Amino acid sequence: MTLLDFLLLLMIVIWGANFSIVKVALRDFPEIAFNATRLFVAMTVYLAVIVATPMRSTLRTLTRRDWVELAFLGSIGTFLYQFCFVSSVKRTSVANGSLIIGISPIVIALMSAAVGHERIRPVRWLGIAVAMFGLYLVVGHGVDLSEQTWRGDALMMAGVICWSTYSVASQSILKRHDPLLVIGLTFSIGATLYVLALTPILIAVDWRAISGFSWLLMLTSALLALNLSYWIWYTGLKKLGGSRTSVYSYLTPVVAMIVAAVWLAEPIASNQIAGAGAIFAGLLITRFVK
Repeated sequence: MTLLDFLLLLMIVIWGANFSIVKVALRDFPEIAFNATRLFVAMTVYLAVIVATPMRSTLRTLTRRDWVELAFLGSIGTFLYQFCFVSSVKRTSVANGSLIIGISPIVIALMSAAVGHERIRPVRWLGIAVAMFGLYLVVGHGVDLSEQTWRGDALMMAGVICWSTYSVASQSILKRHDPLLVIGLTFSIGATLYVLALTPILIAVDWRAISGFSWLLMLTSALLALNLSYWIWYTGLKKLGGSRTSVYSYLTPVVAMIVAAVWLAEPIASNQIAGAGAIFAGLLITRFVK
């Protein structure tokens, strides 16, 4: 296992746990306020790193085309995606959300093939199929499509489209610039749009009613799920491509299931354990078979 493989697995552990982190925090943290504050924290970290490193000089070399791409990526991958993700987690179950977000590797692979970024070999499609079957075993039997969750499910699916578009569209600019610079700028643009667009709602929030534990969860989500994990994701995109990096997302429901079982007392069934094995097998096929 390479260092990049280890980092990608760490990213999935963080993102899987993030479902429960967000769900618990939203018990007393208004969703718009929660998202705005964690986006602001993560944006501050990104900008501080850019200013404090040699990347600062790179800003002067960015062309008009670069800024247009960055603005588009920030709007899709941060503003719209984060709005859909947090709104969905509040309105649907961990099982539903993790299943739907697990579809993203398929969407990314199809988009990548459609625009000619990557050629998906048959054996990798086999790996994707095996992992998708495992994904169904993990959470498919427990999917709740009731009236109470369909809005959350629809929001998560919209988030998958945004995230997939973001991942595929970023391939061009990643060939020209450092991943950390790209994610730092796109994230900052998207976070700024989010805060500005939702300022009237933020002004009306009773910030004193939010518990200290929820503030801690917000900081954890920002620093780990938005700073560290986004950097790992972009590094994977640059070095491995969209389809081979995104296949790690199949492990997200497995982690989400384990964390939800420990933290939220959700039971783990035998079919979910079998599904986890299938997901890992599909990951190995897609990642290592050339």
